[in-house]
Amino acid sequence: MAELTIRPTAKFIKAATILIGIIFLGLEIGCITSWNDKVGAWLMILPALLFLWPASRAIRRRLTTTTITADRLRYETGALSKSTRTIQLSKLQDVRVDQHVIQRLFGVGDLSIETAGEASRLTIRNVDNPQALADEIMSRSQKGALPA
Repeated sequence: MAELTIRPTAKFIKAATILIGIIFLGLEIGCITSWNDKVGAWLMILPALLFLWPASRAIRRRLTTTTITADRLRYETGALSKSTRTIQLSKLQDVRVDQHVIQRLFGVGDLSIETAGEASRLTIRNVDNPQALADEIMSRSQKGALPA
C-alpha cells in the first residue's frame, strides 16, 4: 500500500496573502497620495510587515506533516524542536471530521483520530477533503486489523 502524506491546507494562507496584498496596496497608495507629506516616507515600510503573518503560517504549514504507511500513522511538527507522534492503525478506534462554516466553504476540515490510551486524541487541523481522508484512514486501519 502506498504511503500517504497529509499537510494542512494552503487555501487560508493564499486568501490571507491576497487580502493583505489589497490592504498593502491601499495603504501604499494612501501614503503616496496623502500621508507622505505629513508622516514621511518611512511609513511605507509598515504595510510590508503585514505579510509576516501569512509567511509565518506558511512556514508552520511546511513543518507539519502526517504520513500514513501500511500499518502506522506518523504526525510530525516543529523545526528546531520536533514533536513526533506515531499511532498504529490497528489501535485506531475513531476518526472524526469537524468543519466550521468557513471550512465547509473552502472544502477543508479538522480530522480527529482517536485511539485507546491516555493521550487518545490527535487533531490535524485544516486538511483538504477531510471526509475522504477519514474514510481512507479507516479503510487502512481495517485492512491492517484483518488476520493474515
